[in-house]
Amino acid sequence: MTVLDSSSWLAAPLQGLLKQRGHAWLLQGPSGLGQYDLALALASAWLCENPTPHGTCGQCPSCHAIEVRTHADLCVLMPEVAMLELGWPLDEKTQADLDDKKRKPSKEIRVEAMRDAVAFAQRTNARGRGKVVLVYPAERMNNVTANTLLKTLEEPVGDVRFVLASEAAWQLLPTIRSRCLGYTMPWPQPQEAQAWLVGQGVPAPEAVALLRAAGGRPNDALRLARAGLTAQAWSRLPQAIRRGEVAALSERSPAQAIDVLQKLCHDLLAVGTGAQPRFFETADLPPSPPIRNLSTWSRSLASAAKTAEHPFNAGLMLEALVSEAKVHLNSAGKPSRP
Repeated sequence: MTVLDSSSWLAAPLQGLLKQRGHAWLLQGPSGLGQYDLALALASAWLCENPTPHGTCGQCPSCHAIEVRTHADLCVLMPEVAMLELGWPLDEKTQADLDDKKRKPSKEIRVEAMRDAVAFAQRTNARGRGKVVLVYPAERMNNVTANTLLKTLEEPVGDVRFVLASEAAWQLLPTIRSRCLGYTMPWPQPQEAQAWLVGQGVPAPEAVALLRAAGGRPNDALRLARAGLTAQAWSRLPQAIRRGEVAALSERSPAQAIDVLQKLCHDLLAVGTGAQPRFFETADLPPSPPIRNLSTWSRSLASAAKTAEHPFNAGLMLEALVSEAKVHLNSAGKPSRP
């Protein structure tokens, strides 16, 4: 979508960004706050033939071209898995390699794609409104890819503008960050986020629960809803994990399972220190184990997260994660050994 809903928490940031000058922006903040949506809306407004102070007109040929993913002056750089998820076309060779199962879609922004983007930046624009390179999530550039972009960021050619969107900006090269104007994504108010989710088709009671499950991040809450998670299923997770039910997390990847377990561990640590839980309702949580046990579990989960995207065996990893969780969640009154 190239036109932001006027009720979206991103509408005001978009208007503010459009008033400012700059050839490279870095939109940064935690996941789920709309970095991609804001980056695409900003790029679309720059390329729109009849822009307004609020963004695009939504009706001109340029807006239509972006809507159908065919704009000649917009270059989108993403990992191939994100391109496929968000409906952006891959080049013919890449698509053929994936169709022939010669390799799996990349989870990083490939250096070959970045070299194509640099060549794109040096060409003459097609529609007379300049060119835009959109990079998301920017932290998925490795050092080689980032250094390929750096030269063009330092000395932009002609009328090209860049918008980088990141959910982990600290992972970017300092030289990349220093050459962009930074913008920190705003957190929406709960009522604002809930209203947006309802507007996306999520029933109101579910919107409240899923927004809590996502830690207040509306885009993450919407992904949970579209993945089929219900408020009832979320509320049952803590006790199911305490019983060691692997099936409770079987529909999730190791990375997603670790995210759930980290949220559960966080809430138990909060309750154990007299604070309020953030992701689950207090009534849904099991008795809080000793803080020492939870701290040990938290460190173990952080270690597991480092290899979650490339598990040796996803099924075995999931079983191990749930087994460890069961031990800790049933350790109330039983401090672990130092």
